Amino acid sequence: MTLREAIKNRHSVRKYIDRPISAECREELEKCIQECNEESGLHLQVIYDEPGCFDTLFTKYGMFENVANYIALVGSKAEKDVEERAGYQGQKIVLRAQQLGLNTCWVGGTFSRGKCSARILPGEKLLCVIAIGYGANQGNPHKSKPVEKLCGVPRSEMPVWFRNGVVGAMMAPTAMNQQKFFITLEDNEAVITAGRGFMAAIDLGIVQCNFEAASGHACRIQMK
Repeated sequence: MTLREAIKNRHSVRKYIDRPISAECREELEKCIQECNEESGLHLQVIYDEPGCFDTLFTKYGMFENVANYIALVGSKAEKDVEERAGYQGQKIVLRAQQLGLNTCWVGGTFSRGKCSARILPGEKLLCVIAIGYGANQGNPHKSKPVEKLCGVPRSEMPVWFRNGVVGAMMAPTAMNQQKFFITLEDNEAVITAGRGFMAAIDLGIVQCNFEAASGHACRIQMK
């Protein structure tokens, strides 16, 4: 499965079956997480066979079922761009998980922070988690705003690589499906701007990851 196929096939899944993640998948996930940590300076971790983090009333509100594995996104409290980097690296892991036949869901609030088993060092904070495992289903595509609401470049003027990136960005998961981002093209460089809001900075990193994976081009990101 290519990255573009993973982007297309990956949807948020909240219900999982009672099946441990295979040893082969664990090895690949650990390798991916190690690479992401080395690249970003984050402290991303995967927690296996530990349902406590999702044993809360918030979980029922979020309609999660049988979540026993999750990825904890942990980073420095002092670094201003830590949320954008966490979103970017977390989505890289999500896409790799999809390639491995696993399902995922980004979770910003409907989990128990107090029961999270991640190791959080002094000066670090838990940003959010990603549920991961074998889904009871494959999820459904989320509704998207029209491309004109998300991009300032007319379709007829989009280079092929840019169009591919925009399509990938539109498929990116965002908090409550807000899609608070806008993509422009400046001197043949894609620029993604995000507004303010719940998880907006993390969403910006997620969208950047999808855009770059789908387009094969680096892009610049910024907050309003």
